Formats: sequence, structure tokens, C-alpha cells
Amino acid sequence: MIWFDLVTPKSVLFFIPIVKEIEKRGKKVLITAREGKDYSEVVELLKLYNIDFVNRGEFGGACLKDKLHASIERQKALMEFVTIYDIDRLVCLCSVDANRVAFGLGIPVINFYDIPLSDHNTNFKKALPQARLTLPLSSKVFKPFVVPDEIFLRFSLDEEQIFDYNFIDPVIWLKNFEPDFEYVKDVLKSYNLDLSKKMIIIREEEYKSSYVDKKYPILYEALEEIYNTTNSNIIIIPRYESAYLKEEFPFATVLEEKIVIQHLLAYADLFIGGGGTLNTEACFFNTPTISTRSFICHYDKFQIDNNLMYWVNTKKDLLETVELLLTKKKENRNNIFSTMNLEIDKIVDQILN
Repeated sequence: MIWFDLVTPKSVLFFIPIVKEIEKRGKKVLITAREGKDYSEVVELLKLYNIDFVNRGEFGGACLKDKLHASIERQKALMEFVTIYDIDRLVCLCSVDANRVAFGLGIPVINFYDIPLSDHNTNFKKALPQARLTLPLSSKVFKPFVVPDEIFLRFSLDEEQIFDYNFIDPVIWLKNFEPDFEYVKDVLKSYNLDLSKKMIIIREEEYKSSYVDKKYPILYEALEEIYNTTNSNIIIIPRYESAYLKEEFPFATVLEEKIVIQHLLAYADLFIGGGGTLNTEACFFNTPTISTRSFICHYDKFQIDNNLMYWVNTKKDLLETVELLLTKKKENRNNIFSTMNLEIDKIVDQILN
């Protein structure tokens, strides 16, 4: 049995095609997940895609002490749970808790990871805590081509343990995705928006994660001015709790329900995001994209270099870039993502061998 521990929304989307291919080959799969106060995205997404899973443990929130406490409790819960099963190997996106449990029980660990550093060079001082706690425990590591091998070698892996794939992660679930504007209209119907206006989608940075050192203010400071100067629909996709967003930005629409957000990203006129996955998804659809992330990682740099994304770090730059991109006509063309091959068969071969 292959154990997948899915602890972020991205890990759910990334592993669905891989899980399906493994099951197609007759292997059994066990999926564990987590949720917590004001953090239910993973569980909602698994339910949305009808994926069988078992919840073990919680998300610890922004406080380091709470994170550590939740992690220790989750490791104990996972250890008790997975020893019921005959597990061949663990596969995950560097889940700290699952890595520690699997390593402790002698289960081979296969990690996928596209962001070992909060940097687009090889500055090891920018290594993320999650990478430090997981990569050295790996039997194998899979990574996108944009991340240099050197980083993984410095995490004490040998060359034969490192496997490249030739795509940026979100392409695995977007390659065959068909956007549907009727879905968008249906989802937004209850919010009574004027859809003849431009649509700007907003996503906060993952400021409660261990790799973001504080909540950067430029997006929050600029939102009201963006609304007043563009006369657009401002739609916020909450990352955590939504109540404070509604109170702080009463002019904006804060999405309440979990939806297939890719439809919305495909038809947006502009996307402003502080994270990585949704930024890449917007770029995939040629939606003009502005990153307000506090750092630039390797795949961010790839998207910036291919003129798919702009990065800003001041309120002034953000406002000027919004004005520039909203005056441009959205391009309908194949971009660099269309040339990327998934090779899921090859990845699954390497997982199972």
C-alpha cells in the first residue's frame, strides 16, 4: 500500500492524477489529511473531488509554539494510524509529520518539492524549515526542472536519488482542464456582481506558514485604491478566515464556498496573488498576473523571465502595474506551459520501483 499525506490544497490537486495511475496499476492507496481552526481548504478540496481520505491531526496556525505542539500530536496520531496498514512507502510534498513518522518506522520516503528555498539562486541560508526537516530523510526526491540539483545535493542526497520532471507543478492538473464561463456565472450569481465590469481576483500570501516571516502590507494597503481607480469587481479568495476580510474590505466580494477556482482564474482580467500555485495557474491561462509574494523562488523567476508574471514589492509599483495590465488586451495564445510534457507513467514507474 502507498501512503499519501496531503496537507495543502496543492498536494491534493498535484497527486490526484498520480494516485489514479497507481490505482490503475492495481496498487492500494491510503490518503491522510489534516484540518484545523480556520483551515479547512484541504478537506473541502478532497470532498469536492470525491477523494477518500482519513483526517489525522490539525494545522497549528501561525504561532511557532502552536505549530510544534500540533505537529507532535499529529505525528503521534499518524504513527498509531499507519501501523495498522502494510505501508510500502510514503509519497508527499515534504509533509513534515509524515516524513518523521515514516522515517521512524523504516518506511521509504518519496518527496516531491518545488520550493526548497525562498530564493531563486542557490543561497542555502534561504532554505525553508520544511525542506530542512524533510529532504534529508528522503529515499527519492522529485523536482521540477527549474530547481537546480545543487540544492538537493546540499541536503545530503546523492545524484541517483534526485529525479527531474519537465513541467511546473500546476500543469499536472491544468493540462486537460477546460475552463467554463457558465460555471463562473453560476458561482458568482449569489454575489450579484455586474459581470460587464472587469474582474480582479485576489489571493493573500500564506502568511501563517513557516516560510513567510511576517504579513506584508502592500496588498492590503492598495486594495481600496485599486477598487476606486479601476471600477472593477474585486474578488478575494480567502486563504484562512474570511470574516476579517469582509470587515476590512466591504467593497470586495469574499468567496465563501470552495469552488473549482481554475474557471475563475481563466476568465479573470487580472490576478494579484501572494502565493505560488494560484499565480502559476493564472499564468497558465494567460491571465495577467502580479505577484506580491515577499520573495522570488525558482518557478516564480521562470514565470517572470517568460513574461507571464510581474513581481512588485511596493504599493506604488503594485498600483502602476495594475493600471498597465488592465489597459492591455488579454492574449489568447499557447504559452510556454503548452510545451511541457507530464510523463505521469514515468513518474509512477519511478515511485513504484
